[in-house]
Amino acid sequence: MGKCQSIDLSRREPMGENSLQEPMVGNKKRNRHLESMARVGSRVFMPESRASPTKSNTNTTLKEHKASTYDHVHELVNDGININDNGSGKVGLMNLGNTCFMNSSLQCLSNTEPMTDYFLGYDYRSEINADNILGTKGALVRCYAELTKHLWLGKSKSYCPEEFKSSIGRFAPQFEGYEQQDAQELLAYLLDGIHEDLNRVLIKPYIEDKDCDGSNDEGDAIIAWSNYLKRNKSIIVDLFQGQLRNTMTCRNNKLIQAYGTHGCGHKNVKFDPFMYLSLPISDTSNTLDDCLSLFCEEETLKGDNQWYCTKCKTHVDATKKIDLWMLPPILIIHLKRFKFGVTGHRSKIERPICYPLSDWNLSTRKKSEGGVFPLYDLYAISHHRGTSSGGHYTAHAKNRFDREWYDFNDSQCRKVDKEKEKLGFGSSAYCLFYNRVERNHDAAQERTTTIRRQSISRPELWPHLQRDAVKQWASTRVDLDYAVD
Repeated sequence: MGKCQSIDLSRREPMGENSLQEPMVGNKKRNRHLESMARVGSRVFMPESRASPTKSNTNTTLKEHKASTYDHVHELVNDGININDNGSGKVGLMNLGNTCFMNSSLQCLSNTEPMTDYFLGYDYRSEINADNILGTKGALVRCYAELTKHLWLGKSKSYCPEEFKSSIGRFAPQFEGYEQQDAQELLAYLLDGIHEDLNRVLIKPYIEDKDCDGSNDEGDAIIAWSNYLKRNKSIIVDLFQGQLRNTMTCRNNKLIQAYGTHGCGHKNVKFDPFMYLSLPISDTSNTLDDCLSLFCEEETLKGDNQWYCTKCKTHVDATKKIDLWMLPPILIIHLKRFKFGVTGHRSKIERPICYPLSDWNLSTRKKSEGGVFPLYDLYAISHHRGTSSGGHYTAHAKNRFDREWYDFNDSQCRKVDKEKEKLGFGSSAYCLFYNRVERNHDAAQERTTTIRRQSISRPELWPHLQRDAVKQWASTRVDLDYAVD
């Protein structure tokens, strides 16, 4: 992606306050190690009341349970961060030479509350999968956890992410050097690496894909999620992963249905997990909902892109339709601003897009009848300003304590007014971070996001089974083999 326009490659940025607190070894700066706060695990003690049949009094005892959410971690972290210190998330990241793309993504993830809760207050080391050949044996998550500590528990106004950069470079070699890279690409590799390092599945079983015909989508989607959890369980799955419905329909032009439509009538439906949504931008796109409509628009596959129909036993024209089926607690939107022309030339789409800052209602977009009501608030934005050959990444994020918006421009962090910054509209927004709002019965209470720990043995925590009226599931046909995990 060329070079960052705001960086002087002849020197590094001044150390600022970090130079007073972080020792030097030769000519190389070493980050000061920070003490961790107290950590908790997945076990919690909850009161268990036992009433005597002959007495009116009730004896209450504490019994150990496996936590179903991360609420206890959130409370611990909120109490453990000193909001009067210089840190509290209002810390810049030094540019190491064209690393603004990395800094922008890291600031957005840092302000993802449940993820920061996990790395500050949860015993994440107990979940490191050292035998997973797809991960880094925990090296990446340890570096990320250390970076998170400096952003939230440190007292410096900026932090040097050199150790983290080295770690992500070892995991994904394209990030080893100091060339400008894509912020969304780094985000995807980082979340994937953290997932593999923390995957609670030690031995992944072989699972054959099931062909579905669209006659029982609710049940088929649950089975697909169950099969996915047999191979993938981590904080990344709990936070960021949802489910798409991918429908392929035969449109064999040699066959005509009774109602005049081409094709044999065969349909193949699959339910695929996703970690972020990459939405296209067209010449007519004005809003984020316009981009989402393009993403879900039915596509016709012809010529070299024909689909193999198992009923026709040959490649045929077909239609492809993607729908949002189940949405995650944290929804990442990637706007596809960079594209390649027929000659391979890379260009950037500068069209301004209007995006909601709060109350983004996706209830009409989500096709499943299950799940928590999909209402989302924006809490972070990764921006790119400039051209495809050279530009600069920054971030905006909403602080968890004072609920104010802050601008992160490498080592600089400053409070901003969302109206003056014109947040909600513009051509620079590249990645948008939304958290799902779960309102309590008392409207005056804080808008919260509940993260349910996904596992095979706790299907009642799966997103599909979060319904107000359980009786609605009476007609859903599903046969699951629950395992203990």
